Amino acid sequence: MNREKTIYGEYFHYPAATDWEKISARPHLDTQQLAEVVKDVLADIKANGDEAVRKYESKFDHVELDSLKVRADEINEAEGLIDDELKNSLLTAYHNIYTFHESQRFQSHHVETCPGVDCWQKSMPIEKVGLYIPGGTAPLFSTVLMLATPAKIAGCKDIVICTPPNKEGKVNPAILMAAKIAGVTEIFKIGGVQAIGAMAYGTETVPKVYKIFGPGNQYVMAAKQHVSLTDVAIDMPAGPSEVCVIADDTSNPIFVAADLLSQAEHGVDSQVLLITTSETMLDEIIAEIKSQLEVLPRKQIAVKALENSKFVLVHDTAEAMAISNAYAPEHLIIATADYKELSEKVVNAGSVFLGQYACESAGDYASGTNHTLPTHGYAKAYNGVNLDSYCRKITFQHLSRQGVDSIGQAVVTMAENEQLEAHANAMRVRLTNL
Repeated sequence: MNREKTIYGEYFHYPAATDWEKISARPHLDTQQLAEVVKDVLADIKANGDEAVRKYESKFDHVELDSLKVRADEINEAEGLIDDELKNSLLTAYHNIYTFHESQRFQSHHVETCPGVDCWQKSMPIEKVGLYIPGGTAPLFSTVLMLATPAKIAGCKDIVICTPPNKEGKVNPAILMAAKIAGVTEIFKIGGVQAIGAMAYGTETVPKVYKIFGPGNQYVMAAKQHVSLTDVAIDMPAGPSEVCVIADDTSNPIFVAADLLSQAEHGVDSQVLLITTSETMLDEIIAEIKSQLEVLPRKQIAVKALENSKFVLVHDTAEAMAISNAYAPEHLIIATADYKELSEKVVNAGSVFLGQYACESAGDYASGTNHTLPTHGYAKAYNGVNLDSYCRKITFQHLSRQGVDSIGQAVVTMAENEQLEAHANAMRVRLTNL
């Protein structure tokens, strides 16, 4: 294997299987330092509520806030601050997101597991959910639609948003407009770790929620994981964003380069991975990256992200899929001629984009699928946000006299052998009653 490190990332030419772990490695995180900072901030918020939140808003977001909550007149004002084209785009995206997630509604049915034993499930919405919407280097109003729309469909009673304000104490108007479209109940001007703490513990102003959703930087990820240990559920342990593109000699190098850069501009800790069966295509894509990079407004961010990136030349698409599944990407773009066949071989991925025209941006904004997805290899065990993320399944069972007769002795025998006499007796007295 030839391996080369350049400003545009690391190159792997025909790597052996023993090198796949290196290819799958993400940028190193100093988790100890993260944990210490996050732990201190969260403890302060838990003890001091709004006062601590305002202190950290001043320290981290550089804004002095009189009120943490967004007022109704601010939401109404926002509608007049965005143009009709963006407003119509938000409505288009909302329609498609709603349609896709509405199709995921759970259908309950009764199952008679044996004579007289009737079992079923009921889906119930989580009553209070908190949505974190990043607003630092890029205000992610699309994430409002992605998180709030399924929450509303599920029937969540309280849908709370926390998002960082600008230095004037204002929330991006597109975020407010998206929140209005999707049916958010409350919005707060809080960012970062302090937002996660406020929703996890509750403050004088911010209600405590039962589950927190949303992407964020390394500190937000660490804060979500910390509060999930004892205080609140979270959607998934998501962190810096990533994409894997699989290309062959039929791929369009302009499209592939654009896809890689669209991911790289997310943040300096983002990662892109290209796997291709064609050395010629690899060279053309690299040339396109250099060309397109020059005109990007977020060029410096993309350049830093590319330093974490990998470019891999493999023998065939079977090998490409094996490496992709080992990597378990958040986003997977299969831009090959045989994308249909390769789609059947996907085992680990958050969201998959098939063919030349399915760019990641489509899923990020308006195709209808959710863009809140597992990163850092967690796609091996987690799925992205969907309607079920906002629901709990409660199981029910009803036993008739016939049901007791069907399973009663099995229950008694198993309980006795686990040495749980009270368990055995609860069924034994019913058997005696028969």
